Amino acid sequence: MDEGGNRWSELTGGRGGRRYAERFAELARTGVDVHGEARFCAALLDPGSRVLDAGCGTGRVAIWLAERGHRCVGVDSDASMLAEARRSPAPVSWVRADLGEVASLGLEPDFDMVVLAGNVIPLLASGTGAGVVSGLASLLRPGGVQVAGFGLDGAHLPLPSAPLGLADYDAWCGAAGLSLVRRFATWEGEPYAGGGYAVSVHER
Repeated sequence: MDEGGNRWSELTGGRGGRRYAERFAELARTGVDVHGEARFCAALLDPGSRVLDAGCGTGRVAIWLAERGHRCVGVDSDASMLAEARRSPAPVSWVRADLGEVASLGLEPDFDMVVLAGNVIPLLASGTGAGVVSGLASLLRPGGVQVAGFGLDGAHLPLPSAPLGLADYDAWCGAAGLSLVRRFATWEGEPYAGGGYAVSVHER
């Protein structure tokens, strides 16, 4: 998750990293597959692809992909989340930064994928979404994809209601030079036919 005055930091005060990591560790111990997002992304990637995990949190997606040979960078501004991510020995480059500043970090604009998992988009600070999407899109190579999964109602968000809809997100992507390729209802790849959660794949 991204911090810096956004909805995530308002919910957690920037101190949610350990609790977040423990929650997913407990889910994994009970047999829940906590790597569905990473598996979804891997299916879209060639071996050794370059991936930007934007709003990476504790790094679940980037770590899983890096352990399978992809070259990953994780960006988040929540220090407590990155502290948990850095516990992993996986070869991921971790960067503490606000997603609104990602285009100015000096990263090479040759990523094969930008992934925004874990409700990153609706938890951005109000009024910043279009700029964040534009900055991230600028780091994709031509033909690269941006993958984002997020809730569209209060039942699928840690918020009472959704601050944006798919039409808003698609408009931001379109303005950033991204075209919708496919949309799914889950990270398991079920087709989207409406509902409270969507995973969108846009291509540059």
